[in-house]
Amino acid sequence: MPHKIEVSHKTVIFTALFIIFLWVMYMIRDIILQFFLALLITAILNPLVTKLLKYKIPRAASVFMAYIVLLAVMGFAVAAIVPTLVDQTSSFITNLPRFMENVGVSALVSDQISQQFLTQLGTLPAQAARLTLSLFSNVLGVVAILVLAFYLLTERGKLEDQLGVLLGEKKKEELVQVMNLLESRLGSWAIGQITLMFVVGLATYIGLKLLGIPYSLPLAILAGLFEIVPYIGPIISAIPAVVIGFGLSPVLGIATASLYFLVQQLENYFFVPKIMQRSTGVHPVITLTSLAIGFRLAGIIGILIAVPVYITFQVLSKKFLLKEE
Repeated sequence: MPHKIEVSHKTVIFTALFIIFLWVMYMIRDIILQFFLALLITAILNPLVTKLLKYKIPRAASVFMAYIVLLAVMGFAVAAIVPTLVDQTSSFITNLPRFMENVGVSALVSDQISQQFLTQLGTLPAQAARLTLSLFSNVLGVVAILVLAFYLLTERGKLEDQLGVLLGEKKKEELVQVMNLLESRLGSWAIGQITLMFVVGLATYIGLKLLGIPYSLPLAILAGLFEIVPYIGPIISAIPAVVIGFGLSPVLGIATASLYFLVQQLENYFFVPKIMQRSTGVHPVITLTSLAIGFRLAGIIGILIAVPVYITFQVLSKKFLLKEE
């Protein structure tokens, strides 16, 4: 005799509400992304704002100064790096067949690889144009993110009071605790990761310059960027530098491989313990999985926010699902 399965009204209502909730989240996904990016900016700038407040500078002025510092650093980096980067990258692609032939790769294979690089390089102007149009078309979104981050930084006290009025003091204390924990975790991770990428890139650049390896700037930037990918990132970033080194001479090839190995050891035993000691680390396997999922769902932006999204989910789930303090 078949068993009769009964579904309670509460289960049906909960399922329906949950489906509606998921649908609403999907419809406002752009707004959620903007809010999350604003929260990430807030977490990164908040330590600087806190330090400025110690010098009796008003909070609004401190936030404005933090914005100026951030934009100035970004502008200076772009102005100082991009021209040299473009020139060295173009020269690298032009001379790549010669380096690969010196290593022992057949001319046919090296020409095919170079052609692929040139094809991708040829699409850069179109990609830059599309990116520029996208930025202008989404300028309101960028402004909204910056304004929301500015509000979160300047009106933090008033926001807490408003939460108390809307939700009550008990709920307010819980949400403020979660906000503080999120800011601490996201800020520590972001600042630590950016610092680590910069230090690894700088150490690689200095080492390549001392060895006399050409195209040291793009190779160093590549090493810094791939630092975000555990395990395989440093290996991938080392391949073009080692190819160039062996393309010049076997001694330089061995020296270049040794340089990347040395930087990796310094990172593991010195840079990471010193730079990331305040940051709550994320397991490398989780980082790799998050990066893969982020890239699949949202491309480059997905890679940038993959780990912060995981940290946010971890904090919220521990607080509201597992009920951990």
